[in-house]
Amino acid sequence: MNNIGVIELEGMEFKAYHGCLEQEKVRGNSFTVDFKGELDLSAAAASDNLNDTLNYAEIYDLIAEEMSVPSELLENVAGRIMKEIERRFPQLISFSVRVSKKRPPVEGVAQWSRVTLYHG
Repeated sequence: MNNIGVIELEGMEFKAYHGCLEQEKVRGNSFTVDFKGELDLSAAAASDNLNDTLNYAEIYDLIAEEMSVPSELLENVAGRIMKEIERRFPQLISFSVRVSKKRPPVEGVAQWSRVTLYHG
């Protein structure tokens, strides 16, 4: 029997240098990333063995690595993260990644700018 479930990592925080403006490239900004993945958790539910599930520490490390590479667009950052997750974790049925930039440089008040990409 399949036990389809969800593994999530929410609120991962990074200082990064993504953005189109020179000040963003020099001073950086605060970003959060949220990951949500759907997969069959039957084996892990029965075995209590990390090898039978998705190791979220590996997801975190992958995201941290991609966040360290400056990009002008959040779409590009999210796209690179998605591509690597798809390549390294084929057991995922579907997943999403949301990248949020704190206090984006706009004329007015905005707490966050966000991009969410979905796979599957």
